[in-house]
Amino acid sequence: MATSSVKPGTRQHPQPRRNEGAPTMWAAFAGIMLFLNGMFGILYGLAAILNDKVVTVGGGPGVTIWDFTAWGWILLVVGCLMTLAGAALLMGRGIGRWLGIAFAGLSALTQFGTASAFPLWSLMVIALDVIIIYQLAVHWDTPN
Repeated sequence: MATSSVKPGTRQHPQPRRNEGAPTMWAAFAGIMLFLNGMFGILYGLAAILNDKVVTVGGGPGVTIWDFTAWGWILLVVGCLMTLAGAALLMGRGIGRWLGIAFAGLSALTQFGTASAFPLWSLMVIALDVIIIYQLAVHWDTPN
């Protein structure tokens, strides 16, 4: 005879379960931030390509390596890749997690090249990239 640990007269409510290995809400947050950061990169890259005078602060020294047009193209391409990775992550694709980590890291590295021209923007984007990498690396359930 099987005994139950539930007291008579009480109801047991089933707990909703997620699929093991499924992305959490933190992954959705990271996907949205990755998508937005990619869009910002696209806009910054286009501004640097079309008119490099709008991306400098107070007539600063410019970019560290190459020129604004080259960095504009680099930021435009990285921004497009980040946007696609963010969209893949929001669609629930597992590869979006790894692409998001890779492209957020690449975005943080590219910001060092433009930090002398617009330091506050670069620091903000690097901080956002670190948050994205943290959310994708730590807040993800793994299947047992």
